[in-house]
Amino acid sequence: MQVGFQPDKKNRGLFMELTVKYIKDKTKNFKPELAIVLGSGLGDFADEFDSVALPYSEIPGFHKSEVQGHKGRLIFAEISGKKVVIMQGRYHFYEGYSMQTATYPIKVMKKLGVKTLILTNAAGSIRSDFTPGDLMFITDHINNMGSNPLIGANDETLGTRFPDMSEVYKKDLIEKAEKAAKELNINYQKGIYVATTGPSYETPAEIQAYKTWGASAVGMSTVPEAIVANYCGIKVMGISCLTNYAAGVSNSPLNHQEVIDTAARVKNNFKKLLLKLIEVI
Repeated sequence: MQVGFQPDKKNRGLFMELTVKYIKDKTKNFKPELAIVLGSGLGDFADEFDSVALPYSEIPGFHKSEVQGHKGRLIFAEISGKKVVIMQGRYHFYEGYSMQTATYPIKVMKKLGVKTLILTNAAGSIRSDFTPGDLMFITDHINNMGSNPLIGANDETLGTRFPDMSEVYKKDLIEKAEKAAKELNINYQKGIYVATTGPSYETPAEIQAYKTWGASAVGMSTVPEAIVANYCGIKVMGISCLTNYAAGVSNSPLNHQEVIDTAARVKNNFKKLLLKLIEVI
């Protein structure tokens, strides 16, 4: 079966089995307990842990990301005594993929045995008292993408039809992240993340509206993955790297290069924090 083939509803379970078998064969039945998704400009974290690296383009059901700062590899490694799978970049709704396709890797992680997921992203700060370069622990989210990745036939082997969303981002994981950041002397914030479709940046009027909703940061990813992970019974931790101020918060025009540059500037703190989280989770 060719890479990138998308099955109909009848064959969806069979196709998932094919994906999982391919990964297990290539990794000698590696069984990860923890997964990490690396966002824009944050993919360097995985480079030194590529004991097994599978390009998305070679994995049945996966797709290549075309976005700068997303290398598009699935990394399997043992870190601090934990078996970890790392998505070195993601693919996005704004690239033209369906919600179901964009979140397919999360369902695969569930089948591989993952119990905890750390989602990371680059985001724009809606709050003027936050500073670009800060790391923000996501306490909750607002889905403003106009769709939901759970729409369609439900797979009872993954989760219930109507999953509770009261605590998507687990409080105990946030507490561990706060403790780790304090021990490492890393500045952090906490707040609500609002997801939009992109790829255009938000207007100042939209940002003002999100601010009244209580949102602290805005981005174009993460929420679909968090919804699916929660649905699958996977514990979720979310970390936003605040790479810039959102539209209207400052007078500077927005561009993706600023996102990449700021993420690169804070990558050492980001790496130290992730390593500590892997150790304590």
